[in-house]
Amino acid sequence: MKICTLNELYVGERAVVKALDTKGAMRRRLLDIGLCCGARVECVSRSPLGDPSAYLIRGAVIAIRAADCRGVIVRRI
Repeated sequence: MKICTLNELYVGERAVVKALDTKGAMRRRLLDIGLCCGARVECVSRSPLGDPSAYLIRGAVIAIRAADCRGVIVRRI
């Protein structure tokens, strides 16, 4: 298995969420946008300076900063 954090995905790469290693308001926000265990995620683009990145999550494209992505543990597929 290829376990990494969400911010380590390359553009076009897909993964499945394994765990959230965040607390408080950021954890609630990530859960609200659909980043819960078992959710499929795809990195669709990065901004010109590399942060934030856009991810396809449950049919919606969401921009998330790299600092916030470090708390999302995923398995590449």
